[in-house]
Amino acid sequence: MEEWRSIVSGTAIETGEWYLVTSPYDGVEVARVLRGGIQDAEQSLYGACLGAAKVALLPAYARSAILHRLADLMEERQEEFIRLLIAEGGKPRRNAEGETIRAIETIRISAEEAVRIGGDVVPLDRTPAGEGRIGYVQRFPVGVVVGITPFNFPLNLACHKLGPAVASGNAIILKPASSTPLSSLLLGRLLLEAGYPSEAVSVLICNSDVAEKLATDERVGCISFTGSPDVGWDLKKKAMSRKITLELGGNAAVIVHEDADLSRAAARIVEGGFSQAGQVCISVQRVYVHRPVYDHLISMIGALTDRLVTGDPSDPATDVGPMISVKAAQIAIRRVRDACAQGAVILRGGNVQGSMMQPTILTGTVAGMEVSCREMFAPVICITPYETFEEAVALVNNSVYGLQAGVFTRDISRARYAFSHLCVGSVIIGDIPTFRVDQMPYGGIGRSGIGREGPRYAIEEMTEPRLMIISI
Repeated sequence: MEEWRSIVSGTAIETGEWYLVTSPYDGVEVARVLRGGIQDAEQSLYGACLGAAKVALLPAYARSAILHRLADLMEERQEEFIRLLIAEGGKPRRNAEGETIRAIETIRISAEEAVRIGGDVVPLDRTPAGEGRIGYVQRFPVGVVVGITPFNFPLNLACHKLGPAVASGNAIILKPASSTPLSSLLLGRLLLEAGYPSEAVSVLICNSDVAEKLATDERVGCISFTGSPDVGWDLKKKAMSRKITLELGGNAAVIVHEDADLSRAAARIVEGGFSQAGQVCISVQRVYVHRPVYDHLISMIGALTDRLVTGDPSDPATDVGPMISVKAAQIAIRRVRDACAQGAVILRGGNVQGSMMQPTILTGTVAGMEVSCREMFAPVICITPYETFEEAVALVNNSVYGLQAGVFTRDISRARYAFSHLCVGSVIIGDIPTFRVDQMPYGGIGRSGIGREGPRYAIEEMTEPRLMIISI
C-alpha cells in the first residue's frame, strides 16, 4: 500500500494521524495518508508568510516559467494522475483522462496570465486639486492564499487555486478533501520540483477543526473555497481574511424550447446529468421542456439513458461510476423516494446498490421537493413541461442558487431574453449548464457563491490594487 504524507512548507510531515483512502467503487484500500494537526497548520502559516516574501519578489517571467515547468511535469506523470483519480474518487477513466488534461491546461493558462497582470494610469487632473499629478495602479499579491477543494474534481480544482496563486506571486496552502487527497499531494510535490520556493508550498490534509484554524487566521490574505453551500457560507462568517471566493454549486437547470435541435439537446442533457455520477456543481438537475415537444424529448432522453454503461470506473467502457460513498448514495435515493411519496414518477433508474446509483429520471416534480430545490450531487434529473418561454425562465429562477443555466433555442430574441432575465452567473445558449472551459469566468450568485474562478479572474481575487501618485 502506498503511503502519502501532508506537505508543510515544502517538507513531508513525520508525525500525525494515519488514515486509509479507499476506493468508493469496491472499498479496496488505496493508500495510507498522514494527516496533519494544529501544529502543522501553524507551521504551514508561518512558512507561508516567509515564502510569500520570497515569491512576491519573483519577476513575472520566472513565475510563468515555473508554471510551465509544472505543466511539463504533469504531462510526464499524466498516467499516474489518471490512476489516482480513478482509485481515490471512483472517476470513470474517460473522465479521469479529461480532468487531467484540463488540469494541465489550467496550469498553462495560469502561466500565460502571470505575464499579463497589468494596471492603470489614473488621470487625476479631472479636478483642479489633481493638477500636476498622475496616478498609477498596480496589483500586488495578498501574501498567503488558502485553497480548499472538494472530492469531485480533486486535481483540476486544486490547479484553479494553485495556478493563479503562483502566477500572482503568493504562497499557497492547499487543503484537499480527505477522501481524495492523493492527486493534490502529487501536484504539490511537482510544484516543488518545478522550482517554487519550498516555504511557499503546503498541501495539508486535515480535519475540519484544523481547516478552520487555517481559514480564520489573520495572516491569510485570500481564501478560495469550492464545496458545499452550508460549509462555504459558514466559513465566510468565521473567516478573518479580507478576501474570499466561494464556489458552492447549485441545482442547474436547462430550458428546451420547441425550436431547438432536440437530438443534440437530449444527448447533452444525458451527458450533463449523469456524467461523473452527477457529482458536478453544474450537473444538469432540472430540465424544463416546452409542452409541444415534451413527450418526444422524454422518449429520446430515456432511450439514451438506457444505453449508459454503469460499473467499474477503471473500465474504459464505463459511462457512470460510483458516487463518492454509500452514505451519499443513500441520501440521494432517500430524496428520490420522498419525491415519489409526494407524487413524482420514476421513468428510469431509482435503485441503489452500495455506492452505485442508477441514472434516474423523474417527472411530476415540483419546486418544493428536495430533488428539485436542493443540490442533488447525484445522477438524477427532473423533467417538467412548460407552456411559455417566460414561464420557463421563471421556473429556473425559482431557486436560491444561481450558478449556470442552459437554453436550447434557435431564436435570438429568446436567447437574449434568457440572458437578460436568468439570475445565474453564466447562461449557455445551445448547450447544457455543465459546459465549462477553464479560462472563462466561473461562479454564481445567491447561495451559489461569490467571486469568480478562471485564472485571470482568480488572480484579481488573489491580488490587491495599490495606487501610486506622482507629483510632477
